[in-house]
Amino acid sequence: MTKDNKNFQEQIIPLRDEIDSIDSKILSLLARRQTQVEKVVGLKKAHSIPVYHPAREEDLISRLRIQSQNHDLDPDFMEDLYRVIIRQSRVKQTQKMEHKGVRPNAKILVIGGTGQMGGLFATLFIKSGYAVRILTEQNWNQASDLCHEIDLALVSVPIEKTVRVIEKISPFLPPEALLADLTSIKKEPVHQMLSSHGGPVLGVHPLFGPTLSCLDKQIIVITPGRDKTSSEWFTEQLTLWGAVIVESTTDEHDEIMEIVQALRHFATFCFGEFLCHRRTKLSRTLEFSSPIYRLELGMVGRLFAQDSSLYSEIIFATPERRALLKEFILSLTRHVDMLETNNKQLFIDQFEHVAQWFGPFSDQAMRESTFLIDKLIERF
Repeated sequence: MTKDNKNFQEQIIPLRDEIDSIDSKILSLLARRQTQVEKVVGLKKAHSIPVYHPAREEDLISRLRIQSQNHDLDPDFMEDLYRVIIRQSRVKQTQKMEHKGVRPNAKILVIGGTGQMGGLFATLFIKSGYAVRILTEQNWNQASDLCHEIDLALVSVPIEKTVRVIEKISPFLPPEALLADLTSIKKEPVHQMLSSHGGPVLGVHPLFGPTLSCLDKQIIVITPGRDKTSSEWFTEQLTLWGAVIVESTTDEHDEIMEIVQALRHFATFCFGEFLCHRRTKLSRTLEFSSPIYRLELGMVGRLFAQDSSLYSEIIFATPERRALLKEFILSLTRHVDMLETNNKQLFIDQFEHVAQWFGPFSDQAMRESTFLIDKLIERF
């Protein structure tokens, strides 16, 4: 070993030892923080307070960003670090809350409870101490007995079967039972529930897939139908499970979902189908890909990794959705002349017009997509 190397080793060892000591202290502090979190969980659980407190979280992040600058630390790094810590804390709180029932003596019937989404909700109810019954096509002959004295009938079946199932189950329901559905369209199912059942009615649309381990910060749209007061316990239970509740009318919900679900999924399908038709070499394109293209292609691949029948139901669910998608296809043909005439100025003019329409959201989109790209770079 040279003299310089020996000096280096002698000098770096105590520095590394100090770093190791600091790391141990950080772990000890995180453990102490988790202990306090457990106490918060107990208090929230006792008083049925929701886990997610957005104002509290953002105040904490803002304060830490200021403090990090005072200590000559990167505020963005500090925010990233604490959002991971907060997320982990929130997930643990949410999992604990799964064992808290707002109305623990209630009897729940999940129609379609052996399906993925129905099974997810059945599991959540069971964890929260509810008596859960499952009704499927296989045991429909027991429908009358299974509906006896239930407090909630939750319909979770494919879109095309929902209205018929609501119609079939309603005669068996107690008059005071809450009838709700989990369908991604709301106008027709809620109308059918109101027509078939004289008691409380609530439309529910979870904006997530059934593979989640918890509902932390997942959005659930509710569309009140009748007797909103009698359904508040169910909405409160969703909140305790960590969900963010967005209230809407059936008309507004379906109109927005035409864009958020049907158009987005169909446009993604068209892009993927075009790549397939062109026999594009995906592995080779990824070698040339910027992170944003990898992210975009990842979203396309994600669609085709899932259930085709599920997406066909979503895309073809209503005449209004199909009309919107035809309008979208026709809108693409408007740009053919631009390409044939090599009209760059027309492209620029239309680009600027759309950019002005997007307004401040473009800056927000830039920040959010940059964050995702940075995370993708870290992984790959």
